[in-house]
Amino acid sequence: MMSSSAKKIIIIGASSGIGRALAVLYARAGHRVGITGRNKMLLEAVKAEFPGQVEMAVFDVTGPDNIPQLEALIQKMGGMDLLLYNSGYGEVSKVLEWPIEKETTQTNVNGFLEIAVYGFNYFVRQGHGHLAGTSSLASAAGNGIAPAYSASKAFMSVYLEGLYIKARKMKVPVVITDIQPGFIDTKMSKGEGRFWQAPVQKAARQIFRALEQGRFRVYITRRWWLIAQLLKLLPGVLYRRIA
Repeated sequence: MMSSSAKKIIIIGASSGIGRALAVLYARAGHRVGITGRNKMLLEAVKAEFPGQVEMAVFDVTGPDNIPQLEALIQKMGGMDLLLYNSGYGEVSKVLEWPIEKETTQTNVNGFLEIAVYGFNYFVRQGHGHLAGTSSLASAAGNGIAPAYSASKAFMSVYLEGLYIKARKMKVPVVITDIQPGFIDTKMSKGEGRFWQAPVQKAARQIFRALEQGRFRVYITRRWWLIAQLLKLLPGVLYRRIA
């Protein structure tokens, strides 16, 4: 049941993994939740669990109708207080395959950018709101195994930082959050030797708390903050030898 203080939350990319777990957390907390994704059946399963509380829209962020779909969802929700871009794509591209690089960029850069611009301007007009994006710890440096993935996540993080600065200069109460997960046990996790891999539910709980606190940048799980600091201190010539 929704409380009088219920927020209107929209999660782009909520059919599985972190997005789905967050949608469930918000619904259980009494908020109204809008979810999107490409898999209609998976979205319908979440909606069926919280009838009357969850709305859905089926679309691919690499397609041509992101904004009409988002606007229709906002209308069904009766507004929007938090917009989280959680859609993401990444594959190992050892021989630099163009289809992988292209889809990665279309999802993590083009799709994100279109929705982020719309969301930021929506919140500015509204006079308040919260825009968040699921980036990655991979944004900290280049990666020879998945170069487009790390580069696209760097774009997300730097762009969100730019919006954070813009909101402050405009003196509008628009909160910006850059979420940077390490290894999470989802289908997005690729490669061998994944350490400190966190369960989806643990990651979702930490993201939920960070969003509630309005934090700008959060590392998931929290121990990945240490790795982020080490990457910043590591000389480039040394990093490029071990990456």
